[in-house]
Amino acid sequence: MSPIALCLSLTLSLTVSAIAQTSVLTLGAVGDGKTDDTAAIEKAVLSHGSLLFPKGTYRLTRTINIPLSETGFAALSGDGTARIVMAGAGPAFFFKGSHEGTAAPGSFKSPVWKKERTPMVSGIEITGEHAEADGIEAAGTMQLTLSRVVVRKCRHAVHLTTRNRNVLITGCHFYENSGIGIFLDQLNLHQINVIGSHISYNGGGGIVSRGGNVRNLHIGTCDIEGNHSEKGPAAANVELTSTGGSIGEVAITGCTLQHTSKAPGSANIRINGAGTDASLESRIGRAETREGNVTITANVFSDVRVNIEVRHSRGVTITGNTFWEGFEHDILAENCEHLMVSSNNFDRNPRYAVNGFQDAENNGITLTDCSDSSLTGNVISGVWRQRAAVDVTGGSRLVIAQNQILDSDGAGLRLEGVKHSLIANNIIRDDRPDEKRSREPSLLLVKSAENQISSNLLGNGQKEQ
Repeated sequence: MSPIALCLSLTLSLTVSAIAQTSVLTLGAVGDGKTDDTAAIEKAVLSHGSLLFPKGTYRLTRTINIPLSETGFAALSGDGTARIVMAGAGPAFFFKGSHEGTAAPGSFKSPVWKKERTPMVSGIEITGEHAEADGIEAAGTMQLTLSRVVVRKCRHAVHLTTRNRNVLITGCHFYENSGIGIFLDQLNLHQINVIGSHISYNGGGGIVSRGGNVRNLHIGTCDIEGNHSEKGPAAANVELTSTGGSIGEVAITGCTLQHTSKAPGSANIRINGAGTDASLESRIGRAETREGNVTITANVFSDVRVNIEVRHSRGVTITGNTFWEGFEHDILAENCEHLMVSSNNFDRNPRYAVNGFQDAENNGITLTDCSDSSLTGNVISGVWRQRAAVDVTGGSRLVIAQNQILDSDGAGLRLEGVKHSLIANNIIRDDRPDEKRSREPSLLLVKSAENQISSNLLGNGQKEQ
């Protein structure tokens, strides 16, 4: 084919493609930022399902409901130049599906695959102009996919409710919203991937799952920061709260999680595994669950009150991460089982004397009533103003081995009421200049018994009380 013929062929192909797309501007929307386009876009969604938003600003004053059983396959797309202004309460777009099954093929009703699967939003921005404006809400969907979506100045950016399956969120920016970036709200959801997105400066939390029944939550290679309010309630960049439900099978990998220590109660990751399962009462004697099976690996944590807080959980693994600027604690764990903390770097790097804090961070690891758990192969350095760099109260069948606990105030490792545990092959020393060096014992045992303690290299020796 000659170059001229090829050019004509490509031009014809692009023209046909453009004609095949349904632009909201051809269906009554104006996109001038002043006209109320709600009615036109609502009518366009119900009649066409799949819509293209060309460059412009489209003003909405109420939610555009997208009932997938009526619209059929639905997609809202742009090239990044379209802005939706939500000037009313509620979500700008609400996808309502009819899927009531699981993610297993045999649980699907025929209409879901024939008409509803994979609703999509891509390449548009949603901005709020109402205190209760949200970005996107979905319930009853299968394979909801959000990509290259920007949501800002709303309450919640993405609000998932009731039941959804196989959600994919990739390449998005959820920024400066008053509520939560991605809110899994009393939700029954299995399989959700949040990948390569910026989730930042949302006052109520970054990625938050509360109650419901959530499994297979994967968060990878995201920048998640500043999702706290200095004037609001305690929040976390990632929060998993099982109260009233069940949350488990979670992986948080390769992310940066940070800011802001100036907000009271701020955490990078907060996990509360105290769920509810009445059937447990007859099996193990308690109805309260310890949810978990969470893997936290290869992340960078800094600049909050507590970097990772874990309570009432089972099966949480924290490995290969970098921690600094835990202004109250780096890790605070309470009433956990099968907690594995290994091969992490807990440091006070002098390069990060930032934000005018002048070394105000305390750092340190505190474990309370944790059993059948291990703390191994970590480098823990520069814990200041704590009674111990690693402070363990209660618990049994612990392994604390091959750690380097260095240059910290107070005791290096303090064990109170710990039993049936192995403490071995740790280096615990403070080699700072004499005027700064701790005078406390490197290893302090308080009312602890029936433990095996061996081959530790101690700068200030061992003491029992």
